[in-house]
Amino acid sequence: MSDEEELENIRRRKLEQLQQQAVQQQIAGQQQKEYDNQKYQVMRQILSQEGRQRLENIRIVKPQFAEQIELQLIQLFQSGRLRGATPLPDKEFKKILEKITAGSKKEFNIKK
Repeated sequence: MSDEEELENIRRRKLEQLQQQAVQQQIAGQQQKEYDNQKYQVMRQILSQEGRQRLENIRIVKPQFAEQIELQLIQLFQSGRLRGATPLPDKEFKKILEKITAGSKKEFNIKK
């Protein structure tokens, strides 16, 4: 096998690898879109329009925190612990947010 043939084989394998990676990225992108759509639909069931707007405002400032809130709300909803008026009124959502943030707040004691 000549050097040119070997080089061509390497190029062909590299091209195949790149094509496979592109397909995998496309599949991952589609799965992410489906997941986001499902999450959106569940959040429409859980939160009122005002609550969803509040969550989007939180997402602007703290995206990871908003994701945690969504996951906790979905877990509460799926376990049946979110009862009563659905979608959840904004006042109730505020109470849940206060409970969630109360556990994550850091307290500082300054001693002289």
